[in-house]
Amino acid sequence: MIQIDADSKTPLNLARKLTHPAFKTVGDAADTLGLEAYVVGGFVRDIFLERPSKDADFVTVGSGIALAQKVAETIAARSKRRPRLAVYANYGTAQLHHGDLELEFVGARKESYHRESRNPIVEDGTLQEDQERRDFTINAMAICVNKDRFGELVDPFDGISDLEARLIRTPLDPDVTFSDDPLRMMRAIRFATQLNFYIYPATFEAIKRNRERINIITKERINDELSKIIRSPRPSIGFKLLDMAGLLEIIFPELCALKGVETHDGKGHKDNFLHTLQVLDNVAAKSDNEWLRWAALLHDIAKPAVKRYDPKLGWTFHNHNFIGEKMIPRIFKKMKLPLNEKMKYVAKMVGLHMRPQSVADAGVSDSGVRRLITDAGEDLDDLMTLCEADITSKIPAKVKRQLEGFARLRQRMDEINAADDYRKWKNPVGGDEIMERYNIPGSPVIAKIKEAVKEAIFDGIIPNEHDAAIRYADSVAENLKEEIEAARANWPPQRGNANR
Repeated sequence: MIQIDADSKTPLNLARKLTHPAFKTVGDAADTLGLEAYVVGGFVRDIFLERPSKDADFVTVGSGIALAQKVAETIAARSKRRPRLAVYANYGTAQLHHGDLELEFVGARKESYHRESRNPIVEDGTLQEDQERRDFTINAMAICVNKDRFGELVDPFDGISDLEARLIRTPLDPDVTFSDDPLRMMRAIRFATQLNFYIYPATFEAIKRNRERINIITKERINDELSKIIRSPRPSIGFKLLDMAGLLEIIFPELCALKGVETHDGKGHKDNFLHTLQVLDNVAAKSDNEWLRWAALLHDIAKPAVKRYDPKLGWTFHNHNFIGEKMIPRIFKKMKLPLNEKMKYVAKMVGLHMRPQSVADAGVSDSGVRRLITDAGEDLDDLMTLCEADITSKIPAKVKRQLEGFARLRQRMDEINAADDYRKWKNPVGGDEIMERYNIPGSPVIAKIKEAVKEAIFDGIIPNEHDAAIRYADSVAENLKEEIEAARANWPPQRGNANR
């Protein structure tokens, strides 16, 4: 972080940090119009945190749209190329690009709210009023870009001190801040997670008091914050804070259901919530894939539904992977997450996350390895990352045994793939060929023949070649003579009377 003297009474000058030509351009345009202009918010915060920024928000005491239009004219006059200007008159904002920086402009404003809505009543305001309406002190700092005050920091809520102390704190009464815009509660937790900051105690208590207000926020906006938490270096921080604040049980009750430990006959099980967060952090340390991180978060989501106590076996969670896979579409739909290939990928990872361990425990047989490679396909490496992250035992010998098992599994997968890439495996005998060869109409018997061929190849009974496969299919078809005859006899299927 930049070294500063927070006790100095002289306004800090950050001109040396505003090296991008956009800031001089905006300042010149503002001076021409006789307006005050400031770069504000996250760009200023990130200067002190020494984090790169690709966008800068400007506030002017006047019309943000008029300033943006003047900036566009100034750029066009200097470069002979007018930038594309996007104007959003309903919101009083405008956007344009200057080199590699995206600029957004708005007029200084003040806001007031009705309790039943998070949509504010917006009026023109001063810079001070604009800073008062911002979410946190570290986002309420502004730097002037006018020529006579270029680089001067305006920090009415001592955001610098909060940056030094790594604190998330609201500029005004936190109860008012969070009641007005409840999404700010999740933003506080998201910033604490991303930046590894602490939430000021009075601010956190206000989040707890106002947690029910999150119900007026759309699922899409909540998910945007959740996704940013998941993409953080240590996502577990955010989920623990959401839980402590009482927000998690409102926005993600299925995850909350994982919490707690039960004991029966002196036997307990691990806290599946804490285990899940550890797996999530383990994956985050290895992969930036957001959807693999979602899979880590949801890999044990069905355990509460299938948890049972067996006097001989202790606590069991039979089939939690398969039940969890079936739960994913419902969870994604409820939470307004994408119902596309990303959802299918997460479901697949959840459904398969026990397989590598079972293959390793069974002695890494070639048939088991082939099936695993084929079922995982192009996502095999991601699956192995998830499974290795799932090792959270506190018993070193157990961890060592599991990691050694996975190492053997990886080695054998590489060897088998070197001979024949099973990730892209395709049955050498297709459905159309089976229908034509045995004169079978559309029928489940076709799938039976294909599956028998697949199992024979995976078990090493026949080589992965067409001629050997079709000869084996002939023997399977011979054993399924009665089913084949029945399929022929029932073709075409009887249709109901359309006029009935």
